[in-house]
Amino acid sequence: MRLLSILFLFFSITISIQAQKVKVLEHGSNFPIENVTIYNDYNDNVVYTDRNGIADLSSFNDSDIISFNHIGFFEYEILKRELGVIEYVVYLSKKAEMLDEIVLSASKGKEIRSRIAEQVVVTSRDEIKRLAPQTSADMLSNVPGVKVQKSQSGGGSPVLRGMEANRILLVVDGVRMNNAIYRNGHLQNAITVSPNIIERTEVIFGPSSVIYGSDALGGVIHYYTKTPKVSENKELNSALYSRFSSSNNEFTTEGNVEIRQKKWASYTSVSRSNFGELRMGKNRNHGFEDWGKVLEYSNNTNSFYNPNSVVNENVNIQKNTDYNQTDVLQKIAIPLSDKTDLTLNLQYSTSSNINNYSDLTEYSGSKLKYAESYYGPQKRLLISSQFTINPDLKWLQNGDITAAFQSIEESRIQRKLSSLDRSYRIENLDIFSLNGDFFVPLTKGDNRILSYGFEATHNKVNSNAYGKTIAVSGNSIVGFAGDFVVQSRNPDGGSTYANIATYLNYRQDISKKATLNTGVRFTNTYLTAKWIDDTFITLPDMDISLDNSAITATVGVAYKPSVNWQLNSVISSGFRSPNIDDVGKIREKYGDVTVPNINLKPEYAYNFETSILKYFNDKTFQTSLNVYYTLLTNYIGRDNFTIGNSSTIMYDGEEGNVVANINKNNAFIAGGTFGVRGSFETNWFTKGSLTYTKGKTLDNNEPLPSIPPLFGSFEIGFEKERFQANLNWKYAAAKKIKDYSTTGEDNLEATPFNSSLNSYYGTPSWNTLNFNTNYKVNNRITVYATIDNILDVNYREFASNISASGRNLSLALLINI
Repeated sequence: MRLLSILFLFFSITISIQAQKVKVLEHGSNFPIENVTIYNDYNDNVVYTDRNGIADLSSFNDSDIISFNHIGFFEYEILKRELGVIEYVVYLSKKAEMLDEIVLSASKGKEIRSRIAEQVVVTSRDEIKRLAPQTSADMLSNVPGVKVQKSQSGGGSPVLRGMEANRILLVVDGVRMNNAIYRNGHLQNAITVSPNIIERTEVIFGPSSVIYGSDALGGVIHYYTKTPKVSENKELNSALYSRFSSSNNEFTTEGNVEIRQKKWASYTSVSRSNFGELRMGKNRNHGFEDWGKVLEYSNNTNSFYNPNSVVNENVNIQKNTDYNQTDVLQKIAIPLSDKTDLTLNLQYSTSSNINNYSDLTEYSGSKLKYAESYYGPQKRLLISSQFTINPDLKWLQNGDITAAFQSIEESRIQRKLSSLDRSYRIENLDIFSLNGDFFVPLTKGDNRILSYGFEATHNKVNSNAYGKTIAVSGNSIVGFAGDFVVQSRNPDGGSTYANIATYLNYRQDISKKATLNTGVRFTNTYLTAKWIDDTFITLPDMDISLDNSAITATVGVAYKPSVNWQLNSVISSGFRSPNIDDVGKIREKYGDVTVPNINLKPEYAYNFETSILKYFNDKTFQTSLNVYYTLLTNYIGRDNFTIGNSSTIMYDGEEGNVVANINKNNAFIAGGTFGVRGSFETNWFTKGSLTYTKGKTLDNNEPLPSIPPLFGSFEIGFEKERFQANLNWKYAAAKKIKDYSTTGEDNLEATPFNSSLNSYYGTPSWNTLNFNTNYKVNNRITVYATIDNILDVNYREFASNISASGRNLSLALLINI
């Protein structure tokens, strides 16, 4: 009898323990959902589901109302004691990415879209996997309203509202990536964050946010990498992702391991990509039979010498476009107390040498100009610590303090064809930053929120240059025969660039239908630069300092006259202080030599935008229209210049025209994006956008650089349980020669040449058809397949020096171990 009692007691305890665990599944496929946030009404008890969709609810009371929340699913609420009725299994239904989507970047805190007036586009991890982008630049090219320029295979310069490079702010995990030598032409640094480690990306358009400040004239691109979560139970999760692409024989492998403990959690990801030489499309619908074909190329390397070019056996293969890249992410999350969390973040990215395809296809007379032109390994190291605090005080409810260090190395190596002189230009940066963002809800319902914060950064730049004359034996480079002087790219005596800023932001629901957002930011920048070597250039002042300050502000209103309409309006100002690259860079391109201008001043932007959103079918379908007008004053642009009363200068053995960045008068950029997205029938969904941009100077009515032609995309997709498929169409209108900037970097020389008119044509229009699909074999295995450019169309993106990929088959496999 006693034995039966013991067994009965043991059985009862087992049932009780099991009853404390809930399983969360996706409705339809019955797959478990990981990382579902489960919390009570008071938000003082929070747990997460594991990879099997299971969470322990033993810490909740039977009387608690429990909420199940995940960004991709509709929220579900239930009394804990009623979970037994549904056998402790909760089914969540997928939702369309609609009005109440959570946005993180607009205020650096969680905010629902219906309270945000700014134009924001979110790309999730699932979307990234579906699109299978080879680089983060390729990922951004799929974002509505974003255009990407490419100078070589290993690069990509995003354009937002007709602005790019150092007029766009790149941020990763709350840390500013922009540094003192970010260029004002085309910037290829966006690829140093691999798409394989990105959890989500948010793009804020325009200078509408006082949260970010300087550099964000065109907008902000914020990468978020995955952060591990602690667990009451010990868990070990791992995954392996592998992809092959046919157009450049790409092989990418990413592996990650997440360890969850009660007192700490760790996430480790290692990604490796090998890219071969890129094949362009064969179908030349534009009518230019030879445009972009690679008839000859240089096969010179660090150890191989050839004074002549080599005939290309396949003119559609873009030689010297191969490279590789390795990315490492290590995050550790430590809950220090109930109200304080610490996240340690280490990111490292490096690449092989990346050939400058633009230089290697440039001609000097009838011959190729360069034997060698490449970027040395692009190295980026980020170490940061972020304290998340929740003191729940009257003046501070919660916030984040982030301290970070970044080490950047960039180098450029060049040697002209038939020459033995090789030049090296190396840039090393150390960047220290500290920023804080804090929130104070002024009412219980969070309908009035005050946020404030600060940012401080310090850039130290070392620029070194030297020349080596190579020693050759036959076709072998056996060493060096001598040295020679080379002009450094940036000030050779060292330079610094510091930024200190503080902001105040206020968001209030002024009625049930309207939300007001207003903010102000003060920014001060301080630059020092010193030149030592005056062999080639003597400046009026070889040791300079620049001190600039500005106050910027924003006012926005999100108005919802009815449940299916939302009207947004934003008035804002932006400010960008010239950095080291703007003030002190020296380089040559197409015969123009850019020289320093030590008298350069800040540029300003004044922006107005408005948008209309209309919803249908219980907000499962949305149309939107956003239009804007941005006035640029004192804007920075490249133009003819003189140095030592001369308009020409000797650079790397050749005479070139002198140009420099100068402050010009006023200009405007105006445009808009029309978009549709959502479900229109059971299991069917669609998404599309069309973007128009126009930019001209107001003093002489000249086109501004970086203004893309009309472009857009449209896709239709089907999704049912484990299967998803999408058909996508992309389009870009022609960019006529009359719309090209004569002083920027629109790369008119990279467009077709019209011999009958003896002039360049501009960029031809193009369109491509693309298809992607994925299938969940089971909870652990997902298979992806993509066919880009199905019709094998030959085309180039506007301002790009390299032709886009031809037909490309991509196959990928994701295994959750």
